[in-house]
Amino acid sequence: MSKFTEYKVVHIVEGGCGTLLLGSSGLPLQRLEAELNQYAQDGWQVVFQVIEKKRYMLFWQREAVIVTLGR
Repeated sequence: MSKFTEYKVVHIVEGGCGTLLLGSSGLPLQRLEAELNQYAQDGWQVVFQVIEKKRYMLFWQREAVIVTLGR
């Protein structure tokens, strides 16, 4: 089991316009991939991730990914 000395939490949210117009737009996977690749170049590793659903405005729900990184 590896020990990490520092942690970072990254929160990436689904787009609001697509949620309003289409009811759901999906997570921005290209943005998520680009951010994780950038953090990996700096020595960060994914420790834990979770997908959350939150109410958006009154009728819609939005998804978000919360990723915990460690190094």
